[in-house]
Amino acid sequence: MSKFRIPFEKVNWITSSFLIGTFLIAVTVVPWYIINFEQSWFQWLMFAFMVPATAMSITLGYHRLFSHLSFKAKWPVKLFTLVFGACAFENSCLDWSSDHRKHHKHVDHDEDPYDISKGFFWAHMGWLMFKLRPDKTNDNVNDLIKDRLVMWQHKYVQWIALLVGLVGPAILAGAYNHFFTVLPVWQGALGGFLLAGVLRVVVVQHSTFFINSLCHTIGHRPYSTKHSARDSIIMAFATFGEGYHNYHHEFQHDYRNGVKPWQWDPTKWTIWTLSKLGLASNLRRVPDSKILLAEMGEARLRAEEKLAALNAAHPTMTERAHVMLNELCEDLAKNYAELEKLVTQRVEVSKQTLVGWQQETRDLMKFVRSIRLMPATA
Repeated sequence: MSKFRIPFEKVNWITSSFLIGTFLIAVTVVPWYIINFEQSWFQWLMFAFMVPATAMSITLGYHRLFSHLSFKAKWPVKLFTLVFGACAFENSCLDWSSDHRKHHKHVDHDEDPYDISKGFFWAHMGWLMFKLRPDKTNDNVNDLIKDRLVMWQHKYVQWIALLVGLVGPAILAGAYNHFFTVLPVWQGALGGFLLAGVLRVVVVQHSTFFINSLCHTIGHRPYSTKHSARDSIIMAFATFGEGYHNYHHEFQHDYRNGVKPWQWDPTKWTIWTLSKLGLASNLRRVPDSKILLAEMGEARLRAEEKLAALNAAHPTMTERAHVMLNELCEDLAKNYAELEKLVTQRVEVSKQTLVGWQQETRDLMKFVRSIRLMPATA
């Protein structure tokens, strides 16, 4: 039996050292600083600003604007997301978008940069720490190469990240202590570096990484089971709306991830607000009929699987649950066929009809989940 061996010759030492080093500082030095030194409210205010500014520059900018072209934005929005996106230390927008487009094109296959089939750790951060693939090319982001702001950020991304993401908070916190408190300048600068800098980087990075790992492992798949992407409301709260990953993989160009009115998606709300302010336009939306068609297709598949399992376990079963499930499957099949025909013919479906079909689909899924298979008796 061959022993497990770390391919040290393939280790990306710079990236690995940064990821491990910042994490260790966040779990050791940051608590030590918080316990032993007084912090000003300004340090925590910077942390409270930098987390959403950095994270949403990834979700709104890197992801939905540049990777998926889900909407168009004016230059102030582009510049803001490129500057603060760099502060996440997740590489340049050009490289990030190139990797992400490959992920969608080859999800769950070897060409997927963060393929979950290679393991949770690989999808989470291992793919960044090891160079197991040939040098990548950016031949799938030719549209972004033509964008001057994107290329400016690509050229200076490390300097922007260092100066704005780490040095900037330290200088501002030190200056605040100098002018407005009696606390030492060095103490404020250290706090700014640790809280709004290092701790914030670790929080934002691992929230992003969990989309690639956790959201391909745990959660629901209401729109498609053809890939591993899953919806997770917990990750939606942690990532400003990115947790509805099953929907996103099925309809990647929609500017919304949380497509239901009640779903938590601050990134969607921000894009919508920017459109009302004239800073964003051409917001791409998937028609409600196509979304419902996907839901109905998955509901039909799961109901038929449960019905087949019931038939196998109890071939002569005539219980009410069995009869009801069979009838519901037939009704759903009819609705699906009718909706599919209307979508293919691009016929607009009334809101009332869609709501009715959607409710029937949800009722079916509730019923399917309520059925518990019992072993057949001799």
